[in-house]
Parts: sequence; C-alpha cells; structure tokens
Amino acid sequence: MDETTRDAMTAMLERQKAAFVAARPEPLTKRHDRLERCARILLDHGDALAKAMSADFGHRSHEQSMLTDVMPALSLVRYSQKRMKAWSKPEKRHVNFPLGLLGAKAEVRYEPKGVIGIVAPWNFPVGLTFGPLAQALAAGNRAMLKPSEFTERTSELMAELFAKAFAAEEVAVVLGGPQTGQDFCSLAFDHLLFTGATSIGKHVLHAAADNLVPVTLELGGKSPTLLGKGVDVAKAAERIALGKTMNAGQICLAPDYLLVPEALEMQTIGALQASVAKMYPTMLANDDYTSVINRRHRDRLVGLVDDAVAKGAEAIVVNPGGETFEGSNGNKLPLTILRHVTDDMKVMQDEIFGPVLPVKTYRHIDQAIDYINAHDRPLGLYYFGDDSAEREAVLARTISGGVTLNDVIFHVSADDLPFGGIGPSGMGGYHGIEGFRSFSHGRAVYTQPKMNVAGLAGLMPPYGKATARTLKMQLK
Repeated sequence: MDETTRDAMTAMLERQKAAFVAARPEPLTKRHDRLERCARILLDHGDALAKAMSADFGHRSHEQSMLTDVMPALSLVRYSQKRMKAWSKPEKRHVNFPLGLLGAKAEVRYEPKGVIGIVAPWNFPVGLTFGPLAQALAAGNRAMLKPSEFTERTSELMAELFAKAFAAEEVAVVLGGPQTGQDFCSLAFDHLLFTGATSIGKHVLHAAADNLVPVTLELGGKSPTLLGKGVDVAKAAERIALGKTMNAGQICLAPDYLLVPEALEMQTIGALQASVAKMYPTMLANDDYTSVINRRHRDRLVGLVDDAVAKGAEAIVVNPGGETFEGSNGNKLPLTILRHVTDDMKVMQDEIFGPVLPVKTYRHIDQAIDYINAHDRPLGLYYFGDDSAEREAVLARTISGGVTLNDVIFHVSADDLPFGGIGPSGMGGYHGIEGFRSFSHGRAVYTQPKMNVAGLAGLMPPYGKATARTLKMQLK
C-alpha cells in the first residue's frame, strides 16, 4: 500500500477547503447528487467490496458483508437523502420579552463546517466509511477518508471507486499505515471522526487538540449483557450467540461479557452451545463463519483465554464439528465461553473484540448493576427479561452509549437513533438528526427591529430611569 505523505495530505485539505469556500452556498440538489454517487458505488460494486473484505480477513462471509457493511451503509445514505431538507431548515428560537413584541427574531441555521476527516476501522471497513460520509455529505461538507491498512485490498478498492465517482475536491481517500494515520489526525480539519480502539482514541484527541479540531470518537469497551427476571433463556442465548459470533465477535458493540443469575448459569451456557451449533455445525470450511483478521489478533485472543485459565477460569470451547483449529492455515477461532472469571484476568480488563465470552453470575440485580457501574461506561448495554420494574431499574441506574432490550447490537441498525459512546466508549455521535448536526455548525442569527432597543431599555449611557426599570423587571 502506498503511503500518502503529510505534505500531500495538507495540500489535499487546502484544496478541499478552497473548493468548499468557492462553491458556497451550494444547493441541496448538490448534496443529494453526492449521496446518490455513494449509493451507486455501493449498488454497483457491493459484491466486489465484499470479495475484497473476504480477502483481507482471510475469509469473511459474503452474505455477512452484504448484510453488515453494504446494506447499512446504503440505508444511511437513503435515510440522509430523505431527511436532509427538513434538517437543513432554519430553526426558530425564542427571544426575551419584550423584544419579540417589538419585532426581534432569532433562529439557528445549520451550516456545513467545511472539510470532515473520517478515520475508518478494519472490522466493518465499508460500512464505517460510508456511514459517517453519508451524513457529512448530507450536511454539505467535503471529506477526506483514511481507511484501515489492515484491510488493504478493501481500502485500495474504495480509493479507486471514490476517485472515479468524485472529484478530489469533494471526497478524497488517503492510504497508508500508522504514521499516515497519525499525520492525518493532526491535520486542521473542520471536524474529525475516528472509529476505533479507546487506546488509539486518546492519541487522536491529543493530535486534534493542537488545531482545536472538534472530534467525534466512536470507540468501544466492554458491553455488558444482562439476563434478568422472566428471561427466555433459549431465545436470549440464540440472539447473544448471533451477536458474539457475527464477524467472529470483531464488533465494537458485541456482547463482551454476560451477567447471569446464579441459578441460570449452566442452562445459559448449554443454550449458547446449542445456538452456535445450529448456526455453525462446522466452522473451518464454513463460508458463513468469518475469520479473525490476522495472526497477531488471533494470538492476542488465545492469550486472553490462556491468561484466564491460568488464573482459575474454566474454558468451554464451542466446537460443534470437533475440528482442529490450531493446525489450520487460517485464523479462524471457535467461540470460547469462560466461567469463574475475575477482574484480575486480562479478559475482564480489555475489550475482547473476538469470539471469547466471559460469564459472571449474580444473586441479586443490585449486584449486577453495581458491577456495571464500577467499570468504564460501555458503548452498548443489553438487557433480557420481561420484568418491567427490573428493566427500568437497570436503565435508570446505569449509563451506556446505547441500549438494546431483549437483543444485542440492534440499536445501531435504527438510522433515526443517535449512535455513540460516553466517556471511554466515545464522545459525540452520528446517525439520526444528531449526525447531521455533528457535522454542521449551529449558527445563531438574531435580527434586531428598527427601533432603538438599547435606548428604550436603558442599555446605553447615560443610565437612568429606563435602566432602573429594566433591572427591576429582569432581576426577579
């Protein structure tokens, strides 16, 4: 992969900024056209992008790539096309009494910021490039994209496709490794969106700070999955198993660990095993089961399991076909369920990002809530159960980026809901009108009436009776 130099990136950014200023004000039809070009890339080249992703992963389910990358990206493009006209309308605001009676007006105009930098991760390289891009374009911006070097073929294909569909002044793709990424994040963008690990997000925030660039961080963390009163264990296990094995668990919103009533632990584990076996009777040669991205990541996951077992955990490998993974040429891993986990184990300290699922038990719901609150605020929180009082207690007493009830991950699929984290799991968000506003500047516009308001209100010297009246009226 060719490395893009810092000088080349800076020149590209200046070129986009100049084009942005020269073109203002642009009609909404121009934004719609740019979004349509994104849609055409996805519709015309979705299969090619899915094949590139599979090559990058060593193997990735074609259907999964269409379902989790191409389809959601297109959905957010279409959603933004339909709603950007309403989002773009000035919003009337209240003015203080009696200014409104005298003819004063106030409004907020949502205007494009300029050039948006978008850093996309490797786990959903297409979806997490096109998704934020759709909302940046809907808000009237230009964009520079930095896809991951870990999905090299996909990144190069996207660079080729964007270059054919867009002028470099509209959308440009930057290719390169860690140094390129570091240089990219230090550019003077008008807004920067980064999707990736919390540890890297801290460096991104530091890099952006030198230029006072506003930042949206889409990070991750350890999303807890809580089984509560009245839970249908079989149904919950089926949904958890899908969420944990999809993309081989390499999802920022994957259920990271389970909190299960003591009495339901073994029933839950048995139901998880049965659910995985139903979806994946075999895994090594199964086209539906995705590989871990590379050997380094695979070794890290194996290390997490080894560390947990060395410290007293019990590992239950869910391997329905009885296959031998250690000697295979690829990086596929079966789901490993861990019992008796403790906080001194690495698997309970870092985001797992793979097919490893720790299970913790609790006796009372307060214990589960206290455990969640004693740790970093997660990107997602999942609750299964039919007791409304308990469900509301969990919602009222915990904090997370988002929540899915009686399933996992699904809140990200609702285009009209904001998606983002809080604290270590991220800041800011996109999707919904919130995404449009993240990439817009809410510009306050106040219109003063013709009469001398300052004079009438005693706001200008020499101060006197009018001033006294104003102060008496307002200081109550």
